[in-house]
Amino acid sequence: MLLILSPSKTQRFDVSVSADYTLPVFTQQANQLVRRLQQLDRPQLAKLMKMSDKLAELTWQRFQDYQPTPTPENSRQALFMFRGDQFNPMAVDSYSRQQLLHAQQHLRILSGLYGCLRPLDLIQPYRLEMAAKVSVGTEKNLYSFWGEKITRDLNTALESDPQPPLINMASAEYFKVICKKELQANILTLSFKQEKAGTIKTIAIYAKRARGAMADFVITNRITAPSDLQSFCKDGYSFRPDISTIDSEWVFVKKL
Repeated sequence: MLLILSPSKTQRFDVSVSADYTLPVFTQQANQLVRRLQQLDRPQLAKLMKMSDKLAELTWQRFQDYQPTPTPENSRQALFMFRGDQFNPMAVDSYSRQQLLHAQQHLRILSGLYGCLRPLDLIQPYRLEMAAKVSVGTEKNLYSFWGEKITRDLNTALESDPQPPLINMASAEYFKVICKKELQANILTLSFKQEKAGTIKTIAIYAKRARGAMADFVITNRITAPSDLQSFCKDGYSFRPDISTIDSEWVFVKKL
């Protein structure tokens, strides 16, 4: 069982690095992307990523300061550095070594800059959405640049499982980078919805928090069987088989 998540724009650098750090699988490809982005000036970055001049200045400086060789001095581990609504529910500072190694084996974070990250991979602060319309070499966008690479990497991670399920908790923007026909696994999407006055719908901020809570549930309890996910009940959520599609989408609902 392998879970996939989207990254977060909110990141922190004031965290320590554990001895179990690893290097991103696609460090060379990330370096290639950075060299391409370093060619852009601040206004071009602001237009590309639809951001303010102040944020473009910070992003531009980060690309200029980027080091091609990640080290514990210039980088931090992905699971600790990503923050925001999705990652805040994960109690990363209290995980045991066994729980962190479980996360390393069963969790992947898709990334516009790094492709596919393991939780303990060293990364540097960055901003690059998968949907950013940037060409790289002969590839017209990040989807074509990353698609086959990420899919092969997921297949490698799943190959030891005779019936490997890929548990999708990524946003649509990131999930569509995967080449579904080439993926050697069944895809099971976890959806988190909210019920209010008898109406069930998805509220984005609640859904993000629930994805993080589910990831925390998997890491804390070192879950490996998809069926165990149905017992998730944090923050008032419960599994709803009546509105789920058992083979492809499991729905969890919280009453507001």
